[in-house]
Amino acid sequence: MTRSITVLGATGSVGASTLDLIRHNRADWRVVALTANCSAVELAKLAREFEAEVAVVGDESCLPELRDALAGSGIEAAGGPTALNEAAARGADITVAAIVGCAGLAPTMAAIEQGGTIALANKEALVSAGEVMTAAVAKHGATLLPVDSEHNAIFQCLQGEDLANVRWITLTASGGPFRDATRDQIEAATPAQAVAHPNWDMGAKISVDSATMMNKGLEFIEAYHLFPVGLERLRVIVHPQSIVHSMVEYRDGSTLAQLGPSDMRVPIASALAWPQRMDTPCAPLDLAAIGTLTFRAPDEDLFPATRVARECAEAGGAAPAVLNAANEVAVAAFLAGKIKFTRIVAQCEQVLSLGIPSAPKTLDEVIAADAEARRRAGELLERV
Repeated sequence: MTRSITVLGATGSVGASTLDLIRHNRADWRVVALTANCSAVELAKLAREFEAEVAVVGDESCLPELRDALAGSGIEAAGGPTALNEAAARGADITVAAIVGCAGLAPTMAAIEQGGTIALANKEALVSAGEVMTAAVAKHGATLLPVDSEHNAIFQCLQGEDLANVRWITLTASGGPFRDATRDQIEAATPAQAVAHPNWDMGAKISVDSATMMNKGLEFIEAYHLFPVGLERLRVIVHPQSIVHSMVEYRDGSTLAQLGPSDMRVPIASALAWPQRMDTPCAPLDLAAIGTLTFRAPDEDLFPATRVARECAEAGGAAPAVLNAANEVAVAAFLAGKIKFTRIVAQCEQVLSLGIPSAPKTLDEVIAADAEARRRAGELLERV
């Protein structure tokens, strides 16, 4: 049966992987909306290929270029934040929420309010607005399916199980490009080195987050909202091969793990086809060729991001939103060559030390906390 789909963030890495899966199963899908921040020509090309009903650019200044590129196609073109929210609210059977950063909050919420299925690839949505977003999911009867490889792995390992029987949920971390680096090497790390992930092909921001281990810290907070077993039953372990994507240990001593190649099309396919399965063009896992799987505890002395994120999760309220905002500002500054790699997490701690707003009860309050944290982070950068 043909299903309808909207892809928020169609030109990013998750969006591209999603559309590749649709390309390989074209008869099964009707594309409602595709969005991008700008990338008007690329977005128009995808909209034409997949015969989307509407294509939307978040940056309204890119709308004239999008309209020109779609001329004669019959595909609607729109631009700006309001248009993004309207596209998300069109009511597709499944919406892939893959807009990076806090920019994805409002469109994701708009999709949730339609009561459909949301394949969530925007971790910042749950990190910054966890309680607000999970309450909206419950209120509108939406279904939230995790797309991050780690959370999707946990989701699969929990199918048919009672959370009361869970002893541990273990998030695996690749350790990023600096997992075997010395302190001196980390101190001297360049943006080019930080984005050169050894296992995954990702965008610059998420690659830097992997290098600092902040990615895993944010995923820890996200897991807390997705799988309510309590912070004391969540932990992180470094697994350099990125074959075991996460694990769940039960009280009888059994541990279930989800294994797969380092290919985002696998967890995306799991979410798209749920509760069924679908074919993918991914190469099958060859454990004999891989040979060895290794695990080690994270070094929070060299990589303090997981500790900082855990402390924010324990503090609750707006602390995770402040952390996420401060991290986005710091990562952008690092990529622009304005600060050292080790300054990223240090600056996040500084912003947190300046005070945390009261717990947000609405999306507007989340956005306000995010904006204030960015303002403070920007002021700190001016002093560097």
